[in-house]
Amino acid sequence: MDVKEFDFDLPEELIAQDPIEKRDNSRLLVLDRETGDIQHKIFYQIAEELHPGDCLVINDTKVIPARLFGVKKETQAKIEVLLLKRRENCVWEVLVKPGKKAKIGTRIVFGEGKLEAEVIDIAEEGNRLLRFEYSGIFEEILDELGQMPLPPYITHQLEDKNRYQTVYAKHEGSAAAPTAGLHFTETLLKQIEEKGVTIARVTLHVGLGTFRPVKAERVQDHHMHSEFYAIPEETARKVNETKKAGGRIIAVGTTSCRTLESAALPDGTLRAGSGWTDIFIYPGYQFKILDGLITNFHLPQSTLVMLVSALAGKEHIRNAYEAAIKERYRFFSFGDAMFIV
Repeated sequence: MDVKEFDFDLPEELIAQDPIEKRDNSRLLVLDRETGDIQHKIFYQIAEELHPGDCLVINDTKVIPARLFGVKKETQAKIEVLLLKRRENCVWEVLVKPGKKAKIGTRIVFGEGKLEAEVIDIAEEGNRLLRFEYSGIFEEILDELGQMPLPPYITHQLEDKNRYQTVYAKHEGSAAAPTAGLHFTETLLKQIEEKGVTIARVTLHVGLGTFRPVKAERVQDHHMHSEFYAIPEETARKVNETKKAGGRIIAVGTTSCRTLESAALPDGTLRAGSGWTDIFIYPGYQFKILDGLITNFHLPQSTLVMLVSALAGKEHIRNAYEAAIKERYRFFSFGDAMFIV
């Protein structure tokens, strides 16, 4: 399967640079994955699309302000660090710019000495392992010195850090937000629950692999980066009971989708537990748990476009994206939403 089959032309002005004032006032394209029929709505109308007895699965990961700006201790040369994943208590795998300046033994100072780090190893694809040194609580120092790791296609400065967090974010560890969840408000979630929809939580810490372009020519040759996930016993019970009763499992975001499918048994039962997943979902994949997906509009030739194409079919997704572009929907992280059902 050729990666170019998932390409499309997107006018640059449709890339959303800022979050909309009210989270749930984004637009919503509803796509029937069987017929290809399309409806245009406002996101708060998602409650009308959910049925009593459905289960809505959300990813409660929390984005950390993972972008740090420092200087080399020896030369004062500027250096940028992006935290990717915690390996041990004080050791992180990071992306460094410029990488050539970060040889093993290099020491980097942040915030005039509030935080210091040493490069202790070179990991996969040139990422570095940094051992941090500090006094106090690392998370508090990071909150003070760090910036939100916005995707490279967002050029505007984010005024409110919380707008790159879901209202239900709980477990810190992501280098990027599960952006489909940004549309929900606490009021909307309460309304959905009152309708008789069960809400279940999973955690998947989103890595930078979500932004990496697919460099392979064939889809099958692309390798996904692994990400940590956790599924509580309560969530497995809710999902399994919903399926047994004939309800639908609706994932909020591709991260929730991949978490569910990673932990699915062959018979469609969800297994509680935690671990690392590098699941890659593209057309031809047989979904074991998912019945519907709330998601944003994704980058051309990305693994996320491939995932939604696996769920709804390449032709339906192509038509939906063409309709969204024609109707001037806003794309990517701060953009509008799609409900595939």
